Amino acid sequence: MNLQERSILITGASGGIGATLAEHFAREGTRLTLVARRADALQATVDRVIREGAQATGVIGDITDPAVQERAVRQAVDTFGRLDMLVNNAGNVRAGRLENLTPEDILAMINLNLTAPILLTRVALPALRGDGGGAVVNISSGFGLVGGPFYQVYAATKAGIARFGEALRRELQGEGVSVHTVFPGATRTAMMESNAAGPELGFHYQTADEVARIVIDGLKADQTDIITAPEERRAFFRKNIEQPEQVDAFYASIKDRLEVAVKDHSSL
Repeated sequence: MNLQERSILITGASGGIGATLAEHFAREGTRLTLVARRADALQATVDRVIREGAQATGVIGDITDPAVQERAVRQAVDTFGRLDMLVNNAGNVRAGRLENLTPEDILAMINLNLTAPILLTRVALPALRGDGGGAVVNISSGFGLVGGPFYQVYAATKAGIARFGEALRRELQGEGVSVHTVFPGATRTAMMESNAAGPELGFHYQTADEVARIVIDGLKADQTDIITAPEERRAFFRKNIEQPEQVDAFYASIKDRLEVAVKDHSSL
């Protein structure tokens, strides 16, 4: 995939993986429409990518709002004449036992991590079809491949967006729009600051820059599934398919410590 001069819409672009991806896309000579709720942080990202050589515009708003979804796509097309790629990156998390999560916590994760990207993709598809060569990039998670305790709702949303992408990819075969799914592992971003779990509890951290570089390289190579995690974590993902009882045993051995380490993990 050639990224140069592509018009790309990225959600959740005020920080973390979204902002770092925007910077890496900027170095490829792209045209960026960046969406986020926090005006100051979004403007800072817009300013950075312009310094990197990209053309960029910002859309302030909550991407779970259908009106913001419509506005974001319209602004991308009005500003750059077309939309070539949608990156569904915005997400949130709240860890904890299911019975301790509030209905509001649960719905907040479902609405932002799953419902919003599905609805936004629906809105964007007519523009993405364009002259062919459009793309949808969904940011899932390692928890979309392996469900871990205390992340049951988050894992459900991330597995859901992965299966949404898989089904949509097959639906759009031969129609000029490719669909890609990114599976980042634990990434050192503001979203993870309240998580005290380390490698001994299954959290092998990468920087957002490392993740973004792997994503860009994967898209250039036309990879369908882009797993950014290191090999040790990839082996764990494979084990979950081939020997799930061993993964069960691992989580049983760390469950009490993990519950304590992630009890305050929230980006809501």
